Amino acid sequence: MLAPVLKKNDQLAYILIGVFSVVVFAVVTFLSKFTLGVELPFDKHIFALINAVINTAVAVLLIAGLLAVKQKNYRLHKTIMMTAMIFSLLFLVTYIAHHLLAGEAKFGDANFDGIVDDAEKALLGNTRPFYLVLLGTHIVLAATSLPFILWTAYRALTSDFEAHKNLAKKVWPIWFYVAVTGPIVYLMIKQYYN
Repeated sequence: MLAPVLKKNDQLAYILIGVFSVVVFAVVTFLSKFTLGVELPFDKHIFALINAVINTAVAVLLIAGLLAVKQKNYRLHKTIMMTAMIFSLLFLVTYIAHHLLAGEAKFGDANFDGIVDDAEKALLGNTRPFYLVLLGTHIVLAATSLPFILWTAYRALTSDFEAHKNLAKKVWPIWFYVAVTGPIVYLMIKQYYN
């Protein structure tokens, strides 16, 4: 096993992880209410594409990290998982940038008037409810998984590997679901970007 990177201090970790998670949630929630009216010399939806690429990379890294730990290559596992966390942080930055610069698109809003009327809903059939369920679960799990992902990493970095393993068995599938559904949501909504 690997030597600890951090000195174990659960009380401080609870505070730091809790504060960071609440701040991230508050910032994302607060900033999602605003759109900056700036003209850019490039397509503002490039950030959404970047988000999808980053999420795809995180999904691949999560699989690679799982394979590395199954092969007991703990050093490689650690490198891969830390990379996945860094990519997730980059995702957060580009996610905020996209929402600040582009605002919010509505799935099915074919005429870009900000309203999905009955005619537009009829054209979508069951696609819209599927999209809304996918988006809803993606958002809820993305928002609530952050402290658990950080706590799982903390357990590994303090060499509390038994607790890390127990947490990772629960957290990994959720993180993976969020990483996989992000690009699916992007592929479904991108035609409604104005």
